[in-house]
Amino acid sequence: MIPDPMSRDVPALLELRSAVKRHGRDVEIGPVSLAVAAGETVALIGPSGAGKSTVLKLLLGLLAHDAGEVLLGGAPLDARDLAVRRRFGHVVQGGGLFPHLTAAENVGLVPRFLGWEPARLRTRLGELAALARLPEAALARFPSELSGGQAQRVGLMRALALDPEVLLLDEPLGALDPLTRAELQDDLRTAFAGAARTVVLVTHDLAEAVFLARRLVLMRDGRIVQQGALEDLVDHPADSFVTRFVHAQRALALPRGRAP
Repeated sequence: MIPDPMSRDVPALLELRSAVKRHGRDVEIGPVSLAVAAGETVALIGPSGAGKSTVLKLLLGLLAHDAGEVLLGGAPLDARDLAVRRRFGHVVQGGGLFPHLTAAENVGLVPRFLGWEPARLRTRLGELAALARLPEAALARFPSELSGGQAQRVGLMRALALDPEVLLLDEPLGALDPLTRAELQDDLRTAFAGAARTVVLVTHDLAEAVFLARRLVLMRDGRIVQQGALEDLVDHPADSFVTRFVHAQRALALPRGRAP
């Protein structure tokens, strides 16, 4: 039987323990405590400025915490360790593609650095293009020649290139038209299911969060207000802010269904 990642008996793969990040003398976020089990998909939701992206950067080691702990597999995260960094795939807002490289060169940048043989890289590019439903002809194009949806697919492919254990995604589908966004949500859900990946996703969109993640973590002003399934936030809100946030979007969240 596969263990339930939401069970308290499943050890955390990623964890913040009373983590604090300051901006000058002011506290930007925290203290924040969050545990993400291996194989779990968690969505960080909340209004702009709530601290969602900062939490993601702390988990990845892009930002250093000022207090508390950041753990990977129960040990302090060492972002300088290249072996540790290869366990992560990261999708930034807007895709973050290098404009002077083709789509294929963007996806293959780290594998080439690691010395992959050309045949192995070509095979992996084909696998990723099929997963992300990107036409193979688009692999030869530069980012300026790609549509917004294609660029987002390339960003996802780049994050998945090394088949990482952990995926961290910061608003990966922002500013896309509804049809393209729905198609990419399906692609992401398929990618999450592969190899029982651990995923932390930042989104403003409650419907997207419910479709992709089993656990929602609602943030406000640098703190976690409440976490759990959508039913928990709807039926047992921690305060009036939770109710206002959920009811502002709830009608949009229900039609597409909920992540299993």
